[in-house]
Amino acid sequence: MSSQLTMQDPTTRFPSPQDTNFVQQQEGPGQQQQMSPRPDSGEQSYQGTGRLTGRKALVTGGDSGIGRATAIAFAREGADVVINHLPEEESDAQEVVQLIRDAGRTGVAIAGDLRDEAFCQQLVQTAVDELGGLDILANIAGRQQYVEDITQLSTEQFIDTYTTNVFALFWLCKAAIPHMPPGSTIINTASLEGYQPNPILLDYASTKWAINGFTKSLAQQVVKKGIRVNAVAPGPVWTPLEVSGGQPPEALKSFGASESPMGRPAQPAEMAPVFVFLASPESSYVNATTISANGGVPTP
Repeated sequence: MSSQLTMQDPTTRFPSPQDTNFVQQQEGPGQQQQMSPRPDSGEQSYQGTGRLTGRKALVTGGDSGIGRATAIAFAREGADVVINHLPEEESDAQEVVQLIRDAGRTGVAIAGDLRDEAFCQQLVQTAVDELGGLDILANIAGRQQYVEDITQLSTEQFIDTYTTNVFALFWLCKAAIPHMPPGSTIINTASLEGYQPNPILLDYASTKWAINGFTKSLAQQVVKKGIRVNAVAPGPVWTPLEVSGGQPPEALKSFGASESPMGRPAQPAEMAPVFVFLASPESSYVNATTISANGGVPTP
């Protein structure tokens, strides 16, 4: 299999709805192992070049999707990695831990719910203890559940989405920054939804707009400590989030075809290099920036 370094036609590199059946559903939280086609998180293809040698990273949502791809890429670039996941995602998480260890790095999986402030604080402390420090925080875990009408959107879901996507981000950054030396990086996960919101993702889309603002504000505050803060804004990506209530089943028939000029969804493996770039010293003058990785949709 070719690596991410091999020149390829981006429009045909991965499947499109025209040649693949993306329609399927799972109970949340979804399992990457149960998806067909299974998302490509770079398990066979990501080739490291030593860009993160000796670094110490915490990746939330590291069991599947973009978090999984990022954890694998960080390890193959030379970082030790702690991943967080929900208890129901243990089997996916253990696959990732093994891939991290196969890369010759320390890999640790910690189960728990990011909606709990005390758990977020403990997660950071455990990562510091397990790795002997912390200099990369990749906030990737997220909650997305479609609801077609605001009158059907419960207060409970609205709170859960904001707690997972925004409050946990605040708690994790607040806990991590005192441990992070100059040169450290925080990478948050925004979305194309923050710029071009889907009407059925009212709560999710609005959290992604909030993450943009949080990122740009925090970056200006902590740059004095030598810490950079940036975000990645993916477009449609084939992950368990989409098949476990993130999209209606009928929308999966054309998933990625209408949202992206490339006519297909991204695979998680295509997002990981963006996180690697923002984590590495080569992006040292990139701060308070959101990098859009959406297949060509113009954004602010």
